Amino acid sequence: MSASTEDATHLQAEVDRLRLQFKNLKADRDMGHISIGNYLLTRLEQLGVKSMFGVPGDFNLGFLDLVEDFPTIDWVGNCNELNAAYAADGYARVNQQSLGVVLTTFGVGELSAINGVAGAFSEMVPVLHIVGAPSTGQQKAKAMLHHTLGDGRYLAYTRASEQFTVAQAALGNTDAAALEIDRVLLECITKARPVYLTLPADLVHSEIPADRLSIPLTRNYPLNDPSVEEYVLDLIVKQVQAADADVIVLVDACTIRHDVRKELNEFIRRTGFPVYAAPMGKTAVDENYPRFGGIYIGSISHPEVKEKVESAKMILSVGALKSDFNTGNFSYNIPPTKTVELHSDHTHVQYAQFPGIGMKRLFPKLTDRLEPFKQAALKLDVPPFSAVPPDDPTPIINHAWLWPTVGSFFRPKDVIVTETGTANFGILDIPLPEKSIILNQILWGSIGWSVGSTLGAALAARESGLGRTILFVGDGSLQLTVQELSVMIRKGLKPIVFVLNNSGYTIEKYIHGKHRHYNNIADWTWTSLLTTLNDGGRVPTKSYKVSTKQEFSQLLQDEKFARADCMQLVEIIMPALDAPRALEVQAEMSGKSNVFSAAAAAGVAQ
Repeated sequence: MSASTEDATHLQAEVDRLRLQFKNLKADRDMGHISIGNYLLTRLEQLGVKSMFGVPGDFNLGFLDLVEDFPTIDWVGNCNELNAAYAADGYARVNQQSLGVVLTTFGVGELSAINGVAGAFSEMVPVLHIVGAPSTGQQKAKAMLHHTLGDGRYLAYTRASEQFTVAQAALGNTDAAALEIDRVLLECITKARPVYLTLPADLVHSEIPADRLSIPLTRNYPLNDPSVEEYVLDLIVKQVQAADADVIVLVDACTIRHDVRKELNEFIRRTGFPVYAAPMGKTAVDENYPRFGGIYIGSISHPEVKEKVESAKMILSVGALKSDFNTGNFSYNIPPTKTVELHSDHTHVQYAQFPGIGMKRLFPKLTDRLEPFKQAALKLDVPPFSAVPPDDPTPIINHAWLWPTVGSFFRPKDVIVTETGTANFGILDIPLPEKSIILNQILWGSIGWSVGSTLGAALAARESGLGRTILFVGDGSLQLTVQELSVMIRKGLKPIVFVLNNSGYTIEKYIHGKHRHYNNIADWTWTSLLTTLNDGGRVPTKSYKVSTKQEFSQLLQDEKFARADCMQLVEIIMPALDAPRALEVQAEMSGKSNVFSAAAAAGVAQ
């Protein structure tokens, strides 16, 4: 986007914002009226929402009537509220210009969803949590209704949600309903975090002016202060000059979450600097790009990646999220003295911080300023990012062989979901095709998240014309949220589900208790799942079980299997204590940290 186009876009968004503010002062009632419920649905339609997740409950049924009758938003219907929140999370990650929506009932429903909403907060995913609530009269009377705590505290659940959402609105009358709906939605899409909205049963059909709907809600990043921005640009250029253009770019999660991929890719194309990614930044850059060198995870990185990143004279860090699993247990060896960090709402240059200087606006100008260094940057060597299965004659399927093998199975535009544990770590060293999308939950790490997320991801992929949806999930994780496979079948989705059957919670075994019974699970008949969960057996599905490298290779080479014409489940038999290299190292480090912390706490207690 050119500077002039960028300025015009910002100006239009600012005009729309001012128009909305003016509507707050003076409503134009010539445009007719609309129910509050349909106002909310129309706003969601305008924001690109086509699927809504949740579970029916007596306090949201009136609104659900409107949802079911609304022509452009499909009610998905989940098996439980936790899975619904996971699905909204996955939907928002794939439908990246929109948001995910989960609808629950008051109290019991919303508290069941709160773990999924908290995960979306942690990982910066825009999700709207709508709660169907008792009528305004019942709330004012503090009636002892079912789903309450029995003590009249109707705000207790809202206060709980304040910890996991960036904005909340408890609709209480018609006067402010449209304003409040617009406010939380703008916070959601702008800050890429969940928001919370309670809709009392008696307000669902109440009429309000429809005039605000003529003004779009747009994600509008504020302009940077020109003088401060120019100063920051000068500082960064001086850093690059001092480094003799020996600069690498390290991309991370917020590049994706805050919609900076386009600007980033223009920057790396025009400057030629080598690029690496943290685990949560995977697929922010096309991994077939010749200047992409792989994944940096601190001390866990492959030696050539670790050497290239840590020996660079300057690191341009984009959207860093420095959690333990994302940094190799905080083992980055990158001093602040040679680091420039770009974030959504501030910039760091060495030890100096510049609040309000966001990377979305900064990148185009930074690209122009650093493009003259391209010839010097192109002289910097970048290690090839590739993965080849090892020459292992044994028939057993292990992680060292599995991940390079499935790497050749992936196609452009595939949506790939990996579960907390072996899958999250195994996929890291595998180059993914262009325009593919990977979904993982490395920071929040809620076991079972991937299954619900796959439902939302598959729906968004179908709506967006993307490719196949492919899930890698362990047998232990799948047992937590397996019910959502039935919803995928009912909605006509066709994901490929790879079940890594390694007899329990392998990641937990590596952290602590390799031979403890608490890390074991019951062994299900996995290939019967799709038949059991099928919607009356009406929908074609297929299941497979592979125990050897040859069986698995033959399946991946089967063109009919690869087309994914129906939902398919593949049970992969693997050794119980086999794990990807990165997970083994990370788990060992985490286990030592836990032991150290426990010992330190014991010392304090004494």
